[in-house]
Amino acid sequence: MYQFSGKLKILSLALIIIGALGIGFSFFSAPKTVEESKEMIAAQISHGDSHDSEHAATTANSHDTHHDEKHDEHIFHQMQNKPWAALYVSLFFFLGISLLVLAFYASQRVAQSAWSVVLFRVMEAITANIVPTSIIMLLVILSASVFHWNHLFPWMADGIFDPTSKNYDPIIDAKSWWMNISGWTIRGIVYLILWNTYRWFIRKNSITEDTANDNYKTYKKNFHASVIFLVIFMITESLMSWDWIMGLDPHWFSTLFGWYVLSSLLVSALTVIAIVTIYLRSKGALSSVNDSHIHDLAKFMFGFSVFWTYLWFSQFMLIWYADIPEETTYFVARFNEYKLPFLSMVVINFVFPILLLINSDFKSIPWFVVLGGIVILAGHYVDFYVMIMPATVGAQWSFGIAEISALLFFLGIFIFTVFSAFAKVSPIPKGNPFLMESEQFHYFNIEHRGEESADHH
Repeated sequence: MYQFSGKLKILSLALIIIGALGIGFSFFSAPKTVEESKEMIAAQISHGDSHDSEHAATTANSHDTHHDEKHDEHIFHQMQNKPWAALYVSLFFFLGISLLVLAFYASQRVAQSAWSVVLFRVMEAITANIVPTSIIMLLVILSASVFHWNHLFPWMADGIFDPTSKNYDPIIDAKSWWMNISGWTIRGIVYLILWNTYRWFIRKNSITEDTANDNYKTYKKNFHASVIFLVIFMITESLMSWDWIMGLDPHWFSTLFGWYVLSSLLVSALTVIAIVTIYLRSKGALSSVNDSHIHDLAKFMFGFSVFWTYLWFSQFMLIWYADIPEETTYFVARFNEYKLPFLSMVVINFVFPILLLINSDFKSIPWFVVLGGIVILAGHYVDFYVMIMPATVGAQWSFGIAEISALLFFLGIFIFTVFSAFAKVSPIPKGNPFLMESEQFHYFNIEHRGEESADHH
């Protein structure tokens, strides 16, 4: 049995506390009035400490020209959104990774895949992070839709659906059959309940499978539950992507956005599985895991990095080529105001995985996989940063205390929940009928290669 070490536990709690303090400070330092936000913009311009003081100056000059209250209020809301948006990026990233680990786990059960059985308890432990992140996401959902504590979703503003209001938006009003506060809130709660229900059920039955008198019956029950979940997941993942990310840009739309979000989260999820597995193996907790298992995880990381690039390019190229104003505004805002993270994200998420993992031998070197995994995770965090920030804070972005604190906070929660869950049960799913084949996975590979070599000669 694995023991959750005191040092790692203290580290996770320290990260949570430091992150919470930083998050609290970022909310406290956000402007409370329109006048305060104007003073902060002026200070950024005079001291040149903004990430883009030239743009800030342009914003200020534009304000001097138009000098309308609506513009002041818009900038004020963007600056108030900054701590919320920083929290939201990290929250969605960690919740999404945990969800995609759960989906990958379900797919392995449905495919009756043997190689990954020795990794099941690692994946189950990672999915434990769904519980705390779902609770926090529920609070964020309620804060936006019920209590109106933030302005992350512009379509929730007063008068958007009222033709007599000065804030009326006919484009959003045409989508009111889907984009309405009650429906959005209920759907979000349903997503979280469905995901957590499957996670609770499969974890419970996976443990039962170890000691069941008829483990085949329990195995089939888990198989059928996983089939149902995968259908539910493919529906709710797309809807979640529309509601929680594309809903930040209510005028924009993309027919493959759900797939794009899926690919980014899936690469990140596979990377997290690999990193956690390598760490636990180094501590002697996964004696049945060998280099062939790591090699296959790295192949998945490489393959889905290419898949992500394909989807990114397909979306970007078609929108750029068609040059339809309703579509191009999404990328114009990101390219003009977020050029550095936008372009670096594309390079990190495609070029680095290609260079690091294209060589088959490198995929079996643990430290190399960890190095590549850290780069991949950083790149896909920036991917979600670029998805969320332009719609919520516009040009008032930076990477500072709010963003770092949110990352530390959710990383601390992740470490605590994952390794606590892993330590509670046997690290090996003893009742799985494919366990022996999984433990001997490297032997099958060696024999197969030997047969191929003999046939070749």
